[in-house]
Amino acid sequence: MEIKFDGFTVNLYQDEEDDWLAHFVEMSEVSAFADTPEQALNELAVAWEGIKESYRKHGEEVPRAPARKEYSGQFNVRIDKRLHRKLAMEAARAGISLNALVAQKLAESAEHRKASSDQGQR
Repeated sequence: MEIKFDGFTVNLYQDEEDDWLAHFVEMSEVSAFADTPEQALNELAVAWEGIKESYRKHGEEVPRAPARKEYSGQFNVRIDKRLHRKLAMEAARAGISLNALVAQKLAESAEHRKASSDQGQR
């Protein structure tokens, strides 16, 4: 049986009492536990289907995983004036726009975090 979780990330682990727990990383309140990893995933699938049915029954939109959402590419953040000035000066020295500089820094940070996370899982 193929289990689908609509793009949500599943965290599966064994607790101190040897139960297997499965939950959505993006919605930790959606969870299930069982004696085996397969059973925990199956229970999570049943719980997720029940949650989606409840949303529909109440006329509410079913939550979407961040990975399945559409993004505009625009990201507005208010920052301290001093930081804004510092970043603008750095961008000018580099000969790029402030937006390009901030996008570059965010991308580097995301890659660094991913690399650190990947190393921690080994």
